[in-house]
Amino acid sequence: MGSPSAIARLHAIEILDSRGRPTIQTTCVLTDGAIGTVSVPSGASTGRAEAHELRDGDPARYGGLGCRTAAAHVNGEILDDVRGQLLADQAELDTRLIDLDGTTNKERLGANAILSVSLAWARAQAASREISLTTQFADQVGREPGLLPRPTVNLFSGGKHAGGQIPIQDVLITPLTATSADVAMEQIVAVFQAAVGLCRGKYGMRMLVADEGGLAPGFTSVEAAFDDAVEAIRLSGLEPGREIALCIDVAASHFHVDDRYVIDGQALDSRQMIDRITGWVREWPIVSIEDGLAEDDWAHWPELVAAIGDRVLVLGDDFLTTNPVRIERALASRAANALLLKVNQIGTLTEAAQALQLAKAAGWAVVVSARSGETEDDWLTDLAVGWGGDQLKVGSVTRSERLAKWNRLLAIADESGQPLAPWPQRS
Repeated sequence: MGSPSAIARLHAIEILDSRGRPTIQTTCVLTDGAIGTVSVPSGASTGRAEAHELRDGDPARYGGLGCRTAAAHVNGEILDDVRGQLLADQAELDTRLIDLDGTTNKERLGANAILSVSLAWARAQAASREISLTTQFADQVGREPGLLPRPTVNLFSGGKHAGGQIPIQDVLITPLTATSADVAMEQIVAVFQAAVGLCRGKYGMRMLVADEGGLAPGFTSVEAAFDDAVEAIRLSGLEPGREIALCIDVAASHFHVDDRYVIDGQALDSRQMIDRITGWVREWPIVSIEDGLAEDDWAHWPELVAAIGDRVLVLGDDFLTTNPVRIERALASRAANALLLKVNQIGTLTEAAQALQLAKAAGWAVVVSARSGETEDDWLTDLAVGWGGDQLKVGSVTRSERLAKWNRLLAIADESGQPLAPWPQRS
């Protein structure tokens, strides 16, 4: 895939994400006049192995979270290096950015600065070639856009997304039998509205939502959240486990203290935590467990896969951080069977594509995911479709930064006529 023109201009500014925290928006202008503008997300629940998100550290601005330095790197050093260069493809640009930074985790220039340029160039290239961003992303990985990713949508939130009223991060729902995006979203909204009514009656709460739009009532236990999710599915007129199933984002690193998992007043060792999760999978219609163990509990992840991997997706988020090195280690030890792909965890499209291809070659499912700090930009949906993600996870069906991505999925479905990818079958 050749580059029709060089970069003429880059310009980054500091903007605000969905939590009111700074992030970066970058515009790339090519010499043929094509323009691409993107904004990059930011995570609250982050893995220690993620690429470094550069913040200013000035306590007088945004509590030290400002991004002026990262934006200045785009407008100065990065632009100086790439301006006028005829870049053959995405990999050449991203390799140049990685080399310019010169660190192992992009801490000098900032992964947020580097990713913003990587993405803005891709969008500008799509404009230059007069193709959709979906096709631009598909061309990058050498595939034709095909089946659409199946939505997995936040229903209830806890952990770092909701003040920790329960330790696990999210209870999500996914449609199992819907074959089209519009039917899937119709079903999901029906369950969400049933949950709103349930929370009003059971907890006396208004529809107040957490970072990613999920409801966050005062559950008495993790299992109570599962029970309420199943009840909401029933109240919507749908059948739990057949039409709608649960996906659990455990985010176990955030309640892993002194080699124990502190959950609902109990301190469990790794094997006890595996037993607890195995009980969940047995008792509730759960089809996916994300970060069921801590990100550095490498010794026990294979045991978790052995216990439940024949029934559900064992999904790595903080555990894998979209990092090819960590994915290869997990493949060698059979420590997961699915990847949560977040481009900003690794910092360039090229490295994220390497992670995607490793996972796909191994037969893993791939869930393309947003972050807790998002913007109204919808490039993620084009990426999920173009790269052939099995599922798309962007949050709930409230808040404009979430709905922008779901609405883009509906638009792509209407344009393409493509059905949803089936849920990955476990033996």
